[in-house]
Amino acid sequence: MLKLDLGQLGGSALTDNSIAVPTTGVQPGIPVTYVPARNTIMLSLALAWAEVLGAQDIFVGVNAVDYSGYPDCRPEFIRAFAALANLATKAAVEGSALRVHAPLIDMSKAQIIALGGRLGVDYGLTVSCYQADAQGFACGVCDSCRLRSEGFAAAGLADPTVYAAGN
Repeated sequence: MLKLDLGQLGGSALTDNSIAVPTTGVQPGIPVTYVPARNTIMLSLALAWAEVLGAQDIFVGVNAVDYSGYPDCRPEFIRAFAALANLATKAAVEGSALRVHAPLIDMSKAQIIALGGRLGVDYGLTVSCYQADAQGFACGVCDSCRLRSEGFAAAGLADPTVYAAGN
């Protein structure tokens, strides 16, 4: 089992308890919830596993529409990573090109939620909160909670999120 602790890197409100998670709404610029190189790290691990399996396709759920300004959620990052993957792997050098797919990248949060609803996703089993408590209850005030709530409202679906007491 591979264990990865991005908390060892710090540099983000999501990986360093000394940095507060913002609760005042999405602000311009790259927020303190950006985790340095997170998607690069995750895609690198997926790339290694894909090569071991002989897979030629990697799928990632990044979104560039209703997101918080993360640079590694943009189409140009996905294209650059795919180019890197095809330069840096034995499989690609030997003729098995790899493709990186980001099917949600151009969808709004509402479109993503509506699609999940049509596909039967049980959103009651999901948590988007940046600071959920130990029981998985959402805070209701962080950017991620706010974007999720707005997405459900825009999609016309009930949000099954369970919030911590008082939220």
